[in-house]
Amino acid sequence: MLLEISKPELFLEEAGITSTIIVFGDARLQEKSAAETSLKEAIKGLDEHPDSVQWKQKVSRARKMVELSSFYDAAREFAFLASHFGQSGPISGPSCSTHVIVTGGGPGIMEAANRGAFDAGCRSIGLNIELPHEQNPNPYITPNLCFKFKYFALRKFHFVMRAVGAVLFPGGYGTLDELLSY
Repeated sequence: MLLEISKPELFLEEAGITSTIIVFGDARLQEKSAAETSLKEAIKGLDEHPDSVQWKQKVSRARKMVELSSFYDAAREFAFLASHFGQSGPISGPSCSTHVIVTGGGPGIMEAANRGAFDAGCRSIGLNIELPHEQNPNPYITPNLCFKFKYFALRKFHFVMRAVGAVLFPGGYGTLDELLSY
């Protein structure tokens, strides 16, 4: 438990990070091209099994995911702009220490936000959680700023410790829980 408190603190202090912007949102949302591919596959399955309730439900869910994919793009663009204007300067420089994007480190909106910071050439933080069926860290997190937690409370502590703002995108109960912790 002590390691989960002190290790991220030590690494963030060493990196000179003084403030963060938290981005909360659904882990299942995909970028538009991936959502459209899933929809095409579901439609193909329905064409092969036109009476299948299961395939009708898959098509319905896939259509909804295409509709919601705009939030992935919005999270990516927000993080790009916030990082670009909040961290202007080289990654190794002191100007890269404020308004650093922090997410839960997983897929969906979290990936989009980390990816936006990555696209801007800036750092971002991922605070991943250890759960039996939970995600692995997304590839857009700055490697030395990717942390894995066993305890929810300590993870929440690190979310808010340096936060100067929080942005909420659509999500489920986990997103709501994280927002209420802020």
